[in-house]
Amino acid sequence: MPIGLVGRKVGMTRIFTDEGGTQPVTVLDVSDNRVTQIKSAEKDGYAAVQVAFGKRRASRVNKAIAGHLAKAGVEAGHTLREFRARAEDLADLKVGGKIGVEIFKVGQKVDVQGVTIGKGFAGVIKRHHFSSNRASHGNSISHNKPGSTGQNQSPARVFPGKRMAGHLGDVRRTILNLEIVRVDAGRQLLLVKGSVPGSSGRDVLVRPAVKVSKPVVQAPKAAAAKAAAPKAAPQPAKPATPAPQPDAKKS
Repeated sequence: MPIGLVGRKVGMTRIFTDEGGTQPVTVLDVSDNRVTQIKSAEKDGYAAVQVAFGKRRASRVNKAIAGHLAKAGVEAGHTLREFRARAEDLADLKVGGKIGVEIFKVGQKVDVQGVTIGKGFAGVIKRHHFSSNRASHGNSISHNKPGSTGQNQSPARVFPGKRMAGHLGDVRRTILNLEIVRVDAGRQLLLVKGSVPGSSGRDVLVRPAVKVSKPVVQAPKAAAAKAAAPKAAPQPAKPATPAPQPDAKKS
Protein backbone atom coordinates (compact mmCIF):
# COMPACT_ATOMS: atom_id res chain seq x y z
CA MET A 1 0.00 0.00 0.00
CA PRO A 2 1.62 3.30 -1.07
CA ILE A 3 0.03 5.41 1.69
CA GLY A 4 1.96 6.33 4.84
CA LEU A 5 1.42 7.21 8.46
CA VAL A 6 1.91 10.20 10.72
CA GLY A 7 3.91 9.46 13.83
CA ARG A 8 6.01 10.82 16.65
CA LYS A 9 9.73 10.38 17.16
CA VAL A 10 10.21 8.65 20.49
CA GLY A 11 14.00 8.52 20.45
CA MET A 12 16.92 6.26 19.62
CA THR A 13 17.92 2.94 21.11
CA ARG A 14 19.62 -0.26 20.01
CA ILE A 15 18.55 -3.83 19.39
CA PHE A 16 20.53 -7.04 19.25
CA THR A 17 20.73 -9.07 16.06
CA ASP A 18 20.71 -12.86 15.84
CA GLU A 19 24.46 -12.81 15.27
CA GLY A 20 25.00 -11.00 18.59
CA GLY A 21 25.76 -7.56 17.18
CA THR A 22 23.98 -4.31 18.00
CA GLN A 23 21.99 -2.17 15.61
CA PRO A 24 21.13 1.51 16.36
CA VAL A 25 17.48 2.24 15.58
CA THR A 26 15.03 5.11 15.88
CA VAL A 27 11.68 4.37 17.52
CA LEU A 28 8.62 5.92 15.83
CA ASP A 29 5.17 5.88 17.43
CA VAL A 30 2.61 5.74 14.60
CA SER A 31 -0.43 4.78 16.67
CA ASP A 32 -3.97 6.16 16.35
CA ASN A 33 -4.00 7.40 12.73
CA ARG A 34 -7.69 8.19 12.22
CA VAL A 35 -9.20 8.43 8.74
CA THR A 36 -11.06 11.74 8.41
CA GLN A 37 -11.70 11.81 4.65
CA ILE A 38 -11.28 9.66 1.57
CA LYS A 39 -10.95 11.64 -1.65
CA SER A 40 -11.79 10.27 -5.07
CA ALA A 41 -10.93 11.34 -8.60
CA GLU A 42 -14.60 11.75 -9.51
CA LYS A 43 -15.42 14.13 -6.66
CA ASP A 44 -12.12 15.78 -5.70
CA GLY A 45 -9.99 15.35 -8.81
CA TYR A 46 -7.49 12.96 -7.21
CA ALA A 47 -7.45 9.93 -4.92
CA ALA A 48 -6.10 10.39 -1.41
CA VAL A 49 -6.73 9.60 2.23
CA GLN A 50 -6.69 12.22 4.99
CA VAL A 51 -5.71 11.20 8.51
CA ALA A 52 -5.69 12.93 11.89
CA PHE A 53 -2.95 12.31 14.41
CA GLY A 54 -2.42 13.34 18.01
CA LYS A 55 -4.73 15.00 20.52
CA ARG A 56 -6.23 18.46 20.69
CA ARG A 57 -8.79 20.02 23.00
CA ALA A 58 -12.16 20.80 21.46
CA SER A 59 -11.82 24.45 22.50
CA ARG A 60 -8.69 24.74 20.33
CA VAL A 61 -10.44 23.64 17.12
CA ASN A 62 -12.22 26.15 14.90
CA LYS A 63 -15.77 25.53 13.71
CA ALA A 64 -14.80 24.51 10.18
CA ILE A 65 -12.43 21.78 11.34
CA ALA A 66 -14.82 20.76 14.13
CA GLY A 67 -17.61 20.21 11.62
CA HIS A 68 -15.30 18.31 9.31
CA LEU A 69 -14.20 15.98 12.12
CA ALA A 70 -17.73 15.58 13.46
CA LYS A 71 -18.90 14.43 10.02
CA ALA A 72 -16.20 11.77 10.04
CA GLY A 73 -16.89 10.86 13.65
CA VAL A 74 -13.30 11.08 14.85
CA GLU A 75 -11.56 12.89 17.67
CA ALA A 76 -9.69 16.11 16.94
CA GLY A 77 -5.94 15.88 16.42
CA HIS A 78 -3.17 18.43 16.30
CA THR A 79 -2.35 17.62 12.68
CA LEU A 80 -4.13 16.61 9.48
CA ARG A 81 -2.17 14.98 6.66
CA GLU A 82 -3.01 13.61 3.23
CA PHE A 83 -1.46 10.67 1.42
CA ARG A 84 -2.13 10.26 -2.29
CA ALA A 85 -2.82 6.74 -3.44
CA ARG A 86 -4.52 4.73 -6.13
CA ALA A 87 -8.23 4.13 -5.95
CA GLU A 88 -7.78 0.38 -5.45
CA ASP A 89 -5.53 1.01 -2.45
CA LEU A 90 -8.30 2.97 -0.73
CA ALA A 91 -11.00 0.38 -1.23
CA ASP A 92 -10.45 -1.26 2.18
CA LEU A 93 -10.44 2.05 4.09
CA LYS A 94 -13.48 3.77 5.53
CA VAL A 95 -14.07 7.16 7.11
CA GLY A 96 -13.82 6.96 10.89
CA GLY A 97 -11.55 3.92 10.85
CA LYS A 98 -7.88 3.64 11.70
CA ILE A 99 -4.73 2.80 9.77
CA GLY A 100 -2.30 0.68 11.72
CA VAL A 101 1.36 -0.18 11.52
CA GLU A 102 0.47 -3.40 9.68
CA ILE A 103 0.80 -1.64 6.32
CA PHE A 104 4.60 -1.82 6.76
CA LYS A 105 6.77 -4.91 6.99
CA VAL A 106 10.27 -5.75 8.17
CA GLY A 107 12.95 -5.00 5.60
CA GLN A 108 10.87 -2.43 3.73
CA LYS A 109 12.46 0.86 2.67
CA VAL A 110 10.70 4.02 3.85
CA ASP A 111 11.16 7.78 3.58
CA VAL A 112 10.89 9.65 6.90
CA GLN A 113 10.23 13.39 6.93
CA GLY A 114 10.64 15.69 9.91
CA VAL A 115 11.78 19.12 11.04
CA THR A 116 15.42 19.35 12.05
CA ILE A 117 16.56 20.67 15.40
CA GLY A 118 16.81 24.47 15.46
CA LYS A 119 20.19 25.82 16.55
CA GLY A 120 19.53 29.55 16.38
CA PHE A 121 21.91 32.10 14.88
CA ALA A 122 25.20 30.46 13.90
CA GLY A 123 28.43 31.63 12.33
CA VAL A 124 29.90 30.47 9.06
CA ILE A 125 32.16 27.87 10.67
CA LYS A 126 29.27 26.02 12.33
CA ARG A 127 26.75 26.73 9.61
CA HIS A 128 28.80 26.17 6.45
CA HIS A 129 31.85 24.34 7.84
CA PHE A 130 34.32 27.10 6.97
CA SER A 131 37.92 26.79 8.12
CA SER A 132 39.08 29.17 10.83
CA ASN A 133 42.07 31.47 10.39
CA ARG A 134 45.21 31.35 12.51
CA ALA A 135 44.52 32.49 16.07
CA SER A 136 47.92 34.08 16.80
CA HIS A 137 50.84 35.96 15.24
CA GLY A 138 49.13 39.21 14.50
CA ASN A 139 45.61 37.89 13.87
CA SER A 140 43.66 39.78 16.52
CA ILE A 141 40.29 38.17 17.43
CA SER A 142 39.40 37.52 13.81
CA HIS A 143 40.20 33.84 13.50
CA ASN A 144 36.49 32.86 13.35
CA LYS A 145 35.38 35.58 10.95
CA PRO A 146 33.97 34.86 7.46
CA GLY A 147 36.45 37.15 5.73
CA SER A 148 35.73 39.42 2.80
CA THR A 149 32.23 39.13 1.34
CA GLY A 150 32.04 42.11 -1.06
CA GLN A 151 32.92 42.51 -4.72
CA ASN A 152 34.88 45.10 -6.69
CA GLN A 153 33.51 48.49 -7.65
CA SER A 154 31.45 46.60 -10.20
CA PRO A 155 28.94 45.16 -9.20
CA ALA A 156 29.67 46.64 -5.73
CA ARG A 157 27.23 44.39 -3.94
CA VAL A 158 26.94 40.98 -2.30
CA PHE A 159 25.19 38.40 -4.48
CA PRO A 160 22.15 36.56 -3.09
CA GLY A 161 22.93 33.12 -1.74
CA LYS A 162 26.32 34.08 -0.33
CA ARG A 163 27.26 31.71 2.46
CA MET A 164 27.23 33.88 5.56
CA ALA A 165 26.16 33.69 9.19
CA GLY A 166 22.46 33.18 9.84
CA HIS A 167 19.71 30.92 11.13
CA LEU A 168 20.71 27.25 11.38
CA GLY A 169 18.33 24.30 11.50
CA ASP A 170 14.53 24.20 11.95
CA VAL A 171 13.91 23.17 8.33
CA ARG A 172 11.93 20.30 6.85
CA ARG A 173 14.12 17.42 5.73
CA THR A 174 13.43 13.95 4.33
CA ILE A 175 15.74 10.98 4.90
CA LEU A 176 15.40 8.48 2.05
CA ASN A 177 15.55 4.70 2.05
CA LEU A 178 15.59 3.95 5.76
CA GLU A 179 15.11 0.27 6.50
CA ILE A 180 12.45 -1.02 8.88
CA VAL A 181 14.17 -3.36 11.33
CA ARG A 182 11.21 -4.28 13.54
CA VAL A 183 7.43 -3.77 13.57
CA ASP A 184 5.72 -3.79 16.98
CA ALA A 185 2.02 -4.27 16.19
CA GLY A 186 1.03 -4.41 19.85
CA ARG A 187 2.35 -0.96 20.70
CA GLN A 188 2.12 0.42 17.14
CA LEU A 189 5.84 1.16 16.93
CA LEU A 190 8.25 1.21 14.01
CA LEU A 191 11.98 0.65 14.55
CA VAL A 192 13.95 2.01 11.61
CA LYS A 193 17.66 1.67 10.96
CA GLY A 194 19.50 4.98 11.29
CA SER A 195 18.64 8.48 12.43
CA VAL A 196 15.53 10.58 11.80
CA PRO A 197 15.53 14.40 11.60
CA GLY A 198 14.13 16.32 14.54
CA SER A 199 14.15 16.10 18.30
CA SER A 200 12.32 13.51 20.36
CA GLY A 201 8.60 14.22 20.56
CA ARG A 202 8.31 15.91 17.15
CA ASP A 203 5.95 14.73 14.43
CA VAL A 204 7.28 12.72 11.48
CA LEU A 205 5.82 11.35 8.25
CA VAL A 206 6.60 7.77 7.29
CA ARG A 207 5.95 6.78 3.67
CA PRO A 208 7.11 3.95 1.40
CA ALA A 209 10.33 4.83 -0.39
CA VAL A 210 9.94 6.44 -3.80
CA LYS A 211 13.56 6.07 -4.94
CA VAL A 212 14.33 2.45 -4.21
CA SER A 213 17.70 1.53 -5.68
CA LYS A 214 17.60 -1.09 -8.41
CA PRO A 215 19.75 -4.23 -8.19
CA VAL A 216 23.10 -3.97 -9.89
CA VAL A 217 23.24 -5.83 -13.17
CA GLN A 218 26.32 -8.01 -13.30
CA ALA A 219 26.77 -8.05 -17.08
CA PRO A 220 24.87 -6.62 -20.06
CA LYS A 221 22.75 -8.99 -22.11
CA ALA A 222 24.99 -8.75 -25.18
CA ALA A 223 28.12 -9.48 -23.17
CA ALA A 224 26.41 -12.36 -21.35
CA ALA A 225 25.25 -13.90 -24.63
CA LYS A 226 28.71 -13.54 -26.10
CA ALA A 227 30.27 -15.19 -23.05
CA ALA A 228 27.76 -18.07 -23.21
CA ALA A 229 28.36 -18.78 -26.92
CA PRO A 230 30.80 -21.69 -27.58
CA LYS A 231 34.11 -20.70 -28.96
CA ALA A 232 35.08 -21.94 -32.44
CA ALA A 233 37.79 -24.60 -32.60
CA PRO A 234 41.13 -23.26 -33.87
CA GLN A 235 41.99 -24.15 -37.48
CA PRO A 236 45.13 -26.30 -38.02
CA ALA A 237 48.07 -24.44 -39.45
CA LYS A 238 48.82 -25.09 -43.15
CA PRO A 239 52.23 -26.62 -43.94
CA ALA A 240 54.70 -24.21 -45.40
CA THR A 241 55.19 -24.57 -49.16
CA PRO A 242 58.90 -25.04 -50.06
CA ALA A 243 60.38 -22.37 -52.26
CA PRO A 244 61.04 -23.48 -55.90
CA GLN A 245 64.68 -24.32 -56.65
CA PRO A 246 66.32 -22.86 -59.80
CA ASP A 247 67.26 -25.35 -62.54
CA ALA A 248 70.94 -26.34 -62.69
CA LYS A 249 72.74 -25.09 -65.77
CA LYS A 250 73.82 -27.78 -68.20
CA SER A 251 77.51 -28.04 -68.61
